[in-house]
Amino acid sequence: MKALRWYGKGDIRCEQVPDPGIEDPRDAIIKVTSCAICGSDLHLYNHFMPGMQKGDILGHETMGEVVEVGSAVRNLKVGDRVVIPFTIICGECDQCRRGNYSVCERSNRNAHLAAKAFGHTTAGLFGYTHLTGGYAGGQAEYLRVPYADATHVKVPDGIPDEKLLFLSDIFPTGWQAAVQCDIEPTDTVAIWGAGPVGQMAIRSALLLGARQVVAIDRIPERLSMARAGGAIAINFEEESVIERLNELTAGRGPEKCIDAVGMEAHVSMAHPDTILDRAKQAVMLETDRPHVLREMIYVCRPAGVLSVPGVYGGLLDKIPFGAVMNKGLTIRTGQTHVNRWTDDLLRRIQEGQIDPSFVITHTAGLEDGPQMYETFRDKKDGCVKVVLKPQ
Repeated sequence: MKALRWYGKGDIRCEQVPDPGIEDPRDAIIKVTSCAICGSDLHLYNHFMPGMQKGDILGHETMGEVVEVGSAVRNLKVGDRVVIPFTIICGECDQCRRGNYSVCERSNRNAHLAAKAFGHTTAGLFGYTHLTGGYAGGQAEYLRVPYADATHVKVPDGIPDEKLLFLSDIFPTGWQAAVQCDIEPTDTVAIWGAGPVGQMAIRSALLLGARQVVAIDRIPERLSMARAGGAIAINFEEESVIERLNELTAGRGPEKCIDAVGMEAHVSMAHPDTILDRAKQAVMLETDRPHVLREMIYVCRPAGVLSVPGVYGGLLDKIPFGAVMNKGLTIRTGQTHVNRWTDDLLRRIQEGQIDPSFVITHTAGLEDGPQMYETFRDKKDGCVKVVLKPQ
């Protein structure tokens, strides 16, 4: 089969690899009908995420048709149409029973590596670092799904892939980011990053009843999409984020702040801390660029909430924790507990409350994947979200 494989910084190749097969009675094999490139994939593409190995198959936003099931899988059959969440879950451990699926205790086959890095293991993830299991991803013609009886979202026929695919990650990720804010009708929700997750967070915050939502980015196409979704847009290269947010909130600051940027905050001469972060990255004094976290902590209203769906990988410097403590801020983080939200979100799609396909700007074949990675990373050609069609 064809698959997109990682070979190092900026080096993604579409190559022939052996088809996956059943390895465990709880496995299933799906024929991939649609997959996507996620902002998290760019952390691999830019080689900021440790634990990658040459030849790894990428991709964690995938859906398709079941073509084979293991002997222990009772709730799937050949021909079923499924979305595959990016988090692999056993459905049986203590964390899965609590609905904390992204920290499943069993699905990371390299749990000892994750425990060494983070203190405890997290769930296995498709197409990601070997710290999360090193599983082959779904930017391929076929995908082996471990724990397939738990790790799937069965979806109905008659709805296009484009409306359903993002149940695998960015839609529940944006939704969880907003839910974690405990949004009230009087709230201003400020969202840093108007990429795909930020766009989903904007619409989720409005669905959950926020008074006003503010999107902060610098890319005109993203800001235009944010405005179309109902947000007030701030271009941080043209105006002061802090001054504008204070203006929009009568000086009180937003009650809720969402970081949909993560470890690769834009480096700008207007923000000296981002230059210092980049220099420290170069000499291994820190791993991530946390400008957005610093700005959220500064501008958030006292007793507010910071929600962090953006991916961070390691060690951050100069975080003003004194402000966090003295302002009484609540910080909520985490990879997405995808299956906790998908029944509700699938219903909202079916009822027409939201059509997540609005975010797609580019569709291409799998063989065009390497070029699409570059287009997405460099935000060329108005690119906000790429969907790949392997078949």
